[in-house]
Amino acid sequence: MISTGIKGLDEVITGLRAGDNVVWQIDDIKDYSDLVGPFAAKALQEKKKVIYLRFAGHKELLKPARGITRYELNAHAGFESFTTKVNNIITQEGEGAYYVFDCLSDLLAAWATDLMIGDFFMVTCPYLYELKTVTYFSLLRNNHSFKSIARIRETTQLLIDVYHCGSACYIHPLKVWNRYSPTMFLPHQRKNNACFPVTDSVNAVKILSYIGEKGAEGAKRNLDYWDRLFIEAEDLLRSSASKEKIKGRVGDLCRIMITKNKKLLSLAAQNFSLEELIEIKSRLIGTGFIGGKTVGMLLARKILAKKIPGWQELSEPHDSFYIGSDIFYSYIVHNRWWKLHMQQKGREGYFNVASTLREKMLYGTFPEEIMERFQQIIEYFGSSPIIIRSSSLLEDDFGNAFAGKYESIFLANQGSPEQRYIQFAEAVKKIYASTMNEDALTYRKQRGLDKLDEQMALLVQRVSGAYHKHYFFPDLAGVGVSYNTYVWNNDIDPEAGMLRLVFGLGTRAVNRVEGDYPRMVALSDPLLRPYAEKDDLRKYSQHEVDLIDTKGNALVTVPFQKIISEKLYKELERIAVRDYEVMRARSENGAQGREFWMLTLDNPFGSNILTDLFKKILSSLEEAYHYPVEIEFTVNFAQAKGFRINLLQCRPLQTRGLGPKVDMPRHPGPEDILFKSEGYFLGGNISQKIDWVIYVDPEKYCKLILSDKYEVARIIGKLNRMVKKRDELPALLMGPGRWGTTTPSLGVPVKFAEINNVAALVEIAFSEGNLMPELSFGTHFFQDLVETNIFYAALFPDKKEVVLNTGWFAPIKNLFATLMPESAKFEELIGVYDASSRDLRIMSDVVAQRVICFQTNPAHSSS
Repeated sequence: MISTGIKGLDEVITGLRAGDNVVWQIDDIKDYSDLVGPFAAKALQEKKKVIYLRFAGHKELLKPARGITRYELNAHAGFESFTTKVNNIITQEGEGAYYVFDCLSDLLAAWATDLMIGDFFMVTCPYLYELKTVTYFSLLRNNHSFKSIARIRETTQLLIDVYHCGSACYIHPLKVWNRYSPTMFLPHQRKNNACFPVTDSVNAVKILSYIGEKGAEGAKRNLDYWDRLFIEAEDLLRSSASKEKIKGRVGDLCRIMITKNKKLLSLAAQNFSLEELIEIKSRLIGTGFIGGKTVGMLLARKILAKKIPGWQELSEPHDSFYIGSDIFYSYIVHNRWWKLHMQQKGREGYFNVASTLREKMLYGTFPEEIMERFQQIIEYFGSSPIIIRSSSLLEDDFGNAFAGKYESIFLANQGSPEQRYIQFAEAVKKIYASTMNEDALTYRKQRGLDKLDEQMALLVQRVSGAYHKHYFFPDLAGVGVSYNTYVWNNDIDPEAGMLRLVFGLGTRAVNRVEGDYPRMVALSDPLLRPYAEKDDLRKYSQHEVDLIDTKGNALVTVPFQKIISEKLYKELERIAVRDYEVMRARSENGAQGREFWMLTLDNPFGSNILTDLFKKILSSLEEAYHYPVEIEFTVNFAQAKGFRINLLQCRPLQTRGLGPKVDMPRHPGPEDILFKSEGYFLGGNISQKIDWVIYVDPEKYCKLILSDKYEVARIIGKLNRMVKKRDELPALLMGPGRWGTTTPSLGVPVKFAEINNVAALVEIAFSEGNLMPELSFGTHFFQDLVETNIFYAALFPDKKEVVLNTGWFAPIKNLFATLMPESAKFEELIGVYDASSRDLRIMSDVVAQRVICFQTNPAHSSS
């Protein structure tokens, strides 16, 4: 038997057992202190290891003393960080330790929700039991919902009430696991070291009635502490409280629901009213933060409503729902994966365990109350198409966009309510599982975010657009940036901003689309194109359209020509022009009557109305953020040539700007040049030394079988890992078509995590294999390049102003077979060249639109 340090209490509960977690329900922290003192003193007397976990604002429970190990913890760092540290302490201290925790109710100040306290207890208590510890916890009575207390009661071994009636103190065991005596579950009056059961009915009724009256607010106790905070906020509005008091409550609610980021928190507190925060909460499923993507969308709409006259008439309203970040952790806890989650947070398990956890997260179950709320969302939207978007805590932050790292899923949302619920739940699980994707994990680790809380909140939006027969899509969709670093012409003003625009769903604007080219709109000159010739216009334009097929219940891609031939879209002249040359050629070949159009997207910018509005939107948001921004949007045409804009997302845009002026070389020798070009590069003015050149031969790559193309991608990933730190070994990666494509026939299908260590990336056009670069400004891929500080250039060797001198490699030894002996069969295809002795350098001048890679120290001997 293990003693509580109070002889009478030991007799009541027949002592403690190894593995016991004891939860004390108290009215005052002094009552808990009076129990902790004897427990710790007895443990120290018996030479047991006593651990005190200090995190609350109340008076300390144990003074520093020999034999007591004390840990100071910060609950405000977040649930995951706090729980991980507690888990690590328990692991480190090992079996048989005695623990005292500060009062758990104090965690409400940091987490604002009973749900998270219940989750913390559910993952911590079993681990303590497993290691045969004895642990004291406490909760303030009537501060937590009945449901939360029920979860804790179910998990703990002992739950004991402590209360006062008059001057007497009573101890009342409510649960004592695997022990029983006839008087065990009666109230017991404590007198110093003795405990006497209250066996007569008169005193029992008196004592228990007194306690019942103290907790008479039963209706409130059915609510989470979170809900009570918002009820109090509503009461504050009704009471005509002072502006200062309301401002203080706005700040409080922003800190628990909007964001932890100080910059965004300040913006939110300036722009959201208390009424608006209560409205946001009314559309929130669960508790916790709404996440970066949701914050950006709501903040941007609010800012524009203040800054642009008539914004409500120009913009499309939204009726989105938000799934709180706490649901993510509850999903993990509910399915008993927390131990696995802790293993994944460790150095050895970071990548290895992630794949196991990702697989499990695809097939878990949700708590019943969450399933009910999901069902309400499905009922609300009916059969309207919806999109479920990732909105994690770290997403869309200053310097950390997480662009494309997590899933966002369109749902056609057709079928019976049961079918639609299954589709919805599966989509949520898929997005949760995407937190364990290799690209996301690499991104977090590279930015030192791998130890921070990264809960996944979700944004559920109605898809913007209209029905065209059984297809559903918006007229236009795209990405806008307030600062345009891709200036392909000297006349472009980068501060006017840029749009990357498509017809149909915006997926083709944010992703590097295969064989397609979204419309690039420099807002200082919207009709100016990167490609001037008509043949170029045909080639470098959009040919496919992403849309929702409600009949097939899926997101699909269809050729634009199908939309024309099946007359699915009635206002083609708003987005396209007739291609008379093709029609004439087809007519001469006997194919008369068919219409051919080029999807130019010029018409919307024929007047300055849309151009000026987007300039105003981007400049207003940049001014409010004090930082360049990126937005996602749709445009739907209304009657009489009007339109409505739906702002879907806004986030700080990481940019490098033009950079300091670079003195370009005047007349380098032709033999010293590796490549040079005019235009088609991203990354500002640079002068970057290159020590390694990794080159994939376009012609040889085209001849590979499919499996070998994927193997090449994995080899590039291994070479990328050898680079490690680009400051120590700056590497240039050159290859055919599009790096990171999902279609190996269009380029090398690497993941971004397989090229993230290089200093510069070059895509080479190879017309014989139809391998064409795609200037990806505005895409997730581009954002990755900028945030990772990778210079990008596209080379079109067929153009007269472009030089690609592969003969430059001839005198240099190819290190590939030495570095990758197991893949030596690819030595003729992949070259790895050490250029450190030649002072190879990439230099660019944005204003002159010139880029060159050349050696300043010619070395004619092989190396």
